[in-house]
Amino acid sequence: MNLNPYERLDDLQIRGLFIIQDTRGFCFGTDAVLLSDFADVKKGAKVLDMCTGTGIVPLLLSAKTEASHITGIEIIDSVAEMAQRSVLYNKITNIDIVKGNILDSAEIFGKGVFDAVTCNPPYKKAGSGIVNPDDIQAISRHEILCTLEDVVSQASAVLKDNGKLFMVHRPSRLSDIFAALKKYSLEPKRLRLVAPREGKEPNLVLIEAAKGGKSFLKVMPTLNMYNADGSYTDEVLGIYERN
Repeated sequence: MNLNPYERLDDLQIRGLFIIQDTRGFCFGTDAVLLSDFADVKKGAKVLDMCTGTGIVPLLLSAKTEASHITGIEIIDSVAEMAQRSVLYNKITNIDIVKGNILDSAEIFGKGVFDAVTCNPPYKKAGSGIVNPDDIQAISRHEILCTLEDVVSQASAVLKDNGKLFMVHRPSRLSDIFAALKKYSLEPKRLRLVAPREGKEPNLVLIEAAKGGKSFLKVMPTLNMYNADGSYTDEVLGIYERN
């Protein structure tokens, strides 16, 4: 396979899978790995990964779950094309990468068709800092092309009744997240904060919500990423070994 001059092929170290990444800075991060581990995808499930980027979440879910089919949707053509080439390189038949806007998800895929939706969306509100609207990294980090409410509303539209949304975000946005989930009939069911190390303020949150679910939220123990010496904690090492 031919790579573009700025691309590299990385070994995911699970089931012989590889991923094409952009060395100019558009690479997957820890948040995507944590999301793919947190997502409780059932056997035979039909999954949509919004803001799929490099396609890392579909690739990891294909390796660790028995989902029947996984679709990734990505608005940036060059990034979607890169994700498509990773799927082709790995010869995976149950993943599709769609070039499209998540705002059109219900129109593209239909309503009530997915068992689960995963999303690692832009974390920062539009206007929080000066950004270049044509910058790929800026689009992935700021709500330029889609907002939190866009993600939640479209996830609710495409999910089946009792279907699950799995999302990673920032704890500072929790009030916005809960408000959006409630507005679109998604009930928070599980929440896990992620901190750099014990005693430090959490900087990520993992959330599971069920469409039309009953009111009950399980708050899981905080996941600490690093030990005092800078090494990964045993739990994080276990997550990387599972992915």
